[in-house]
Parts: sequence; C-alpha cells; structure tokens
Amino acid sequence: MTTIVEPVPRGAFTRRVGRHVGDWIPALVVFGLGLASWQWLFPWLGVERFLLPRFSDVLDAFWTQRDSLWSAGWFTFKEALGGFALGCGGAIALAVAFGRFRRVGAALMPLAIAANAIPILAFAPITNAWFGLLSPWSKIVIAAVLCFFPVFVNTLRGLTSVQPESIELMRSYAASEVDVFTRVRVPTSLPFVFTALKVASVLAMIGAVVGDFFGGSTEALGIQIESSVQLSRYEEAWAAILVASILGIVFYAAIAAAERRALSWHPSTRGASE
Repeated sequence: MTTIVEPVPRGAFTRRVGRHVGDWIPALVVFGLGLASWQWLFPWLGVERFLLPRFSDVLDAFWTQRDSLWSAGWFTFKEALGGFALGCGGAIALAVAFGRFRRVGAALMPLAIAANAIPILAFAPITNAWFGLLSPWSKIVIAAVLCFFPVFVNTLRGLTSVQPESIELMRSYAASEVDVFTRVRVPTSLPFVFTALKVASVLAMIGAVVGDFFGGSTEALGIQIESSVQLSRYEEAWAAILVASILGIVFYAAIAAAERRALSWHPSTRGASE
C-alpha cells in the first residue's frame, strides 16, 4: 500500500509563522509603551518613588538581590503548586461525582457556593490558627480554596454540556452510563477543565503570596515584599512582585502547553495551531 503525502504549499509555513508573529505585535506594542511610561512618563509627571519607582531601579534590585528573590520565589511557588494540586484535584473529583449523580449535586451545590463566598482575607488568619503561623499548609489551603471553585464550576459545566444527539447515539449502541460518561462527557469537559486550570494557576500564586501577609516564614516571597515596604526598599518590593509575576506566567504557560498537547484533537486547538 502506497502512502501519498501531499506537498506543503510553498510559503505556507512562512505565512503561518508570520500570522502568529503578527498576532503578538499589538500586545508587544502595548507592553513596550507601558514600560516606557513606567520608566520616563510617570517620573516626569511627579509620581513618587514610594508609589512606583523607576523600572530601571526595579531591574537593578532584581539583579542585585536575585539569589534571595528567586529562593523566596521558589519557596512560595511550592506552596502555590501544593494548593493548586489540592484545590484542583478536589474540585475535579467533586465535579465528577456531581455530574455522575445529579441529585447529589443538586443537594450539595448550595454548600459549594457558600464555601466560595468566604472572603479569602478573612479565611487566612483562620488557616494560620489551624496549621500554625510558619506552616506552609496554611498558605497551601488558601491557594487551594482560591483554585477550587473555578475548576469545580467549569468541570461540572463541561460534564453537563454534552449535546443530546451524542447521548442518543451512544444509547443507540447500547452503551452503559459509565461508557457515556467516560467516552462522551469527560472528553467534552476537557476544554472547560483546562480553561479553569489556567485561571487556577494564577490564583494559586496569588493565594500563596497573599497568605504570607498574615504571617509566615521569612523565606517566603510575600514576607520579603512586606518587609521591603516597611523598610522603604520599594525597588526590592517591586522586584519581588516581578518574580511572582514571572512564576505565575511560567505556570500558566505550562498549563497552556499541556492543553495544546492533550487537546490536539479538538477543533479549537487545531484552528489555533494552523
């Protein structure tokens, strides 16, 4: 049997790469204008150093304090990663149970909504009392609480957003409820799940840093930000914020890369890669 390989049109790859680069141009322009305003426009307008130091001064602090900043960033990132795994894992498991047993889900959904209504700033001192001020678990739980509800809601929505025609087709083949769930509902929910995981990756980092503001190890990034502000080292505080932003972006990008790999069969993913 002979396999026929269709030739790629000349210039197709170049056009595809050029189109992807062109998609980034507006964002890069806005990013460059923002940095230029930060460096020159805001100081010219009289913005004080304690409000926003020059970007070049932040970069100097970022470089001179890079060892301590990245060490603190890694410490906090591990807390965020633990909270992400705990919150997302629990949310997906509960959403699967709610999607499989609808009556149970209808009965327990108000409790899930009530748990999400708890202000995270009010919850942080309680976790410190539960696990101890210096325990990383107090920050892990805060990150997990922030991650839980978006992943839970999106996963449940994905599991219940199956087209009726697909269900009818599976039943026409005498498929069991387990087969319908695993072969139709779960694949349909994956785009919703990955969307929620990308949101949760950012929320986990926020939760871990915010939790440090209520007390924690001196190795944590949030403690370094708070102590730098108290000592009027605003450049170091912004450098620590920059580290947190970089880690959050890398975490988000890792989830996005996993999504493209896992959903290579999905039309939206194929359309984005073409």
